[in-house]
Amino acid sequence: MDEDIFSGIANGAQVDGKVLQTFQKNIVQVQNILDQNRLLIIEINQNHESKVPRNLTRNVGLIRELNNNIRRVVDLYNDLSNSFAKSMEVSSEGESGGTTRSDGRAGHKRVRSSD
Repeated sequence: MDEDIFSGIANGAQVDGKVLQTFQKNIVQVQNILDQNRLLIIEINQNHESKVPRNLTRNVGLIRELNNNIRRVVDLYNDLSNSFAKSMEVSSEGESGGTTRSDGRAGHKRVRSSD
């Protein structure tokens, strides 16, 4: 994937390169896990159709692995969402020229001269 794909993500807001790298890395991880899940599901279905006791017993472990993979995907999407939201907050703060104080009220940055 190249950065052109992600250039429109923020609806015109500038997104930092680190955020894009994290986004791309997580998306690749998610895709790899989903590919693995597809193979697990195929094997689970084959084992189920075979009705061979040993294969059915193996499905218990495969289903457990599938569930763990789904949890990992959810965690990765959660991380992506949080990272993206934080980058948008930083981006919008930079555009407004102000900051948000811990009490939720807007403040303004003071620039000190080096005199």
